[in-house]
Amino acid sequence: MTTDVVTVRPAREGEQDRVVGPIVLGFAADPVLRWFFPDPHQYLEAFPQLVRAVAAPAFEHGSAYRDDSFNGGALWLPPGVEPDVASIVELLQRSIDPSRLAQVFALFEAKGKYHPHEPHWYLHMLAVDPALQARGLGSQLLTDGLKRVDADHLPAYLESTNPRNVSLYERHGFEVLAAVEVEGSPAMRPMLRAAR
Repeated sequence: MTTDVVTVRPAREGEQDRVVGPIVLGFAADPVLRWFFPDPHQYLEAFPQLVRAVAAPAFEHGSAYRDDSFNGGALWLPPGVEPDVASIVELLQRSIDPSRLAQVFALFEAKGKYHPHEPHWYLHMLAVDPALQARGLGSQLLTDGLKRVDADHLPAYLESTNPRNVSLYERHGFEVLAAVEVEGSPAMRPMLRAAR
């Protein structure tokens, strides 16, 4: 791995599309997301909408991070802040193959059992353009987000949807709570980092 020098900062108003782009690219081969959206057209149609729905509160609270070249992004939800669940459910209902929808919601329910109830920061998504992965950008995005988490002395939580990313999160203090799956699904790994 070569580590390039990057500057990470909160995204500004009007930069949402430029942050969503590398996230969509970065999840294009993700086992869980591609299980949700196995057809490439379906993925490219629905997943950017899902990212925008998740990203909205992160942008509103200044907790959507990006590098200066818009090659990666991280969407953090502050304590007590939730995305618009009703619009996300509606999007999933109209985007996911009806024969798989019950399994998708079962997976969400199963992983929800591990989501902390106490105040915490929630890393909803972090991704880097695949052409620029393994250069340290994901680690830098994570490090900069965790500075804010640590300033609040709160735990951080995430769900890793790709086993390749678990070691990155472990290097930053996250611990795997479980491998959650439903029949036919890849595993999601809820991960928690204790307050510091």
